[in-house]
Amino acid sequence: MMSFERYEGLSQRYSRMSPFLSMLVVFALLTAFMVFVPMANQSYAGGGGWLPDAMVQLFGKILCFALLAVALDLVWGFCGILSLGHGAFFALGGYAISMNLIYATADEKLAQITDPIARDDAVKQSIFSVVGQGEDPWPWFWMLADQFWFQAAMVLVVPGLLAFGFGWLAFRSRVTGVYLSIITQALTLALGYLFIMNEFGLRGNNGLSGLQNVLGASMTETSTKATLFIASGIALMAGYVLTLFLTQSKFGSVLRGIRDDEDRIRFLGYAVEGYKVFAFVVSAMMAGVAGALFAPQAGIINPDSFGPLKSIEVAVWVALGGRGLIYGAIVGAVAVNLLRSALTGGWINQIGFGVVSIDVSGVPWPEFWPIVLGLLFVLVTLLMPRGLMGLWHSMLALIWRRLLRGWVVADADPTTPGSGTAGAVGQPEDAAKAQHVVASA
Repeated sequence: MMSFERYEGLSQRYSRMSPFLSMLVVFALLTAFMVFVPMANQSYAGGGGWLPDAMVQLFGKILCFALLAVALDLVWGFCGILSLGHGAFFALGGYAISMNLIYATADEKLAQITDPIARDDAVKQSIFSVVGQGEDPWPWFWMLADQFWFQAAMVLVVPGLLAFGFGWLAFRSRVTGVYLSIITQALTLALGYLFIMNEFGLRGNNGLSGLQNVLGASMTETSTKATLFIASGIALMAGYVLTLFLTQSKFGSVLRGIRDDEDRIRFLGYAVEGYKVFAFVVSAMMAGVAGALFAPQAGIINPDSFGPLKSIEVAVWVALGGRGLIYGAIVGAVAVNLLRSALTGGWINQIGFGVVSIDVSGVPWPEFWPIVLGLLFVLVTLLMPRGLMGLWHSMLALIWRRLLRGWVVADADPTTPGSGTAGAVGQPEDAAKAQHVVASA
């Protein structure tokens, strides 16, 4: 038998340790996955394993999407900021690193030109001739595109500066709720229209493509694909640790207070705008890192990444998995993207079981995907407002309560006073306390 005091203590201890235990489980699964995929593909032995190279790249991109979902969960799940503009931060990170990758790819192809100035001109011609600007001077922001370290720094700096400027103006004006979501979406649209212009200096609608050289390694090599896949997994782990550190500290407590009642937190003397701006900037930087890892694995980054549907889809991932739960965002991103790949990639030809089955092999899933995504969002909102992981938590709590009610309450002997649980249940007020403790488990 367990006393109610001990049961309460164990419950509180579990509540404190639960986020860290969840992190260990996620890390164990991710580590096993990052070991299994290269082995199944034989990536570091020249390839040829039973897992195709395309699947290694697909899994790497999905891990990047999971990091993007974690970034949004930091501001939406813990701070109540529904940003529909995180696709912009993701795209900016991708563009920042792709400038170096496309330069390195062109420079490698023109290695036979020994004169540095002539080769630099030839590289520029190779990059911009597709939009008829090969004879123009380099745009000023391309001046250090040949320096990987600089472009890697821009992956963090550019999204961070944009998030800081936007957040400072929006949060100081106390724009919240749906109005904030609308202007984040407007920011994404404005950037998309800017990047689609040839005159802007990023090849317009063509984007930056042919990203085949990553620090001297060719993307045609299976080992390079596996290395980027592993790097994406490590980045996801780092993003998880950073988000967990922020949300489980006093800073995280203030963020949750802002989410639940911003006016009360402001009345208590906290600089609400500063907390929101900091969380928004960190989230934008994480999204930039996700974009930087995604671009070389996709081989291209273009203005489509700024599309409204892209940012809305990220919100669907978080809502489906369960916002406010870091691993929920990961589950949502992985589940939705695997479903999209299964439908649009022809993995699913029939829906149903046995006699009752429907042939869907001829359905144009790429065109129908936005409809499927919308239906998913509606169903989750109506049937699982806490998402898949929230439902899982509710089921576990229900099972836990059923088991403990028989152990802690029903088996107690009310005629034996002072004997731990039995004595507690013998008193009406203690019985009420027991009921409250078990119900809150």
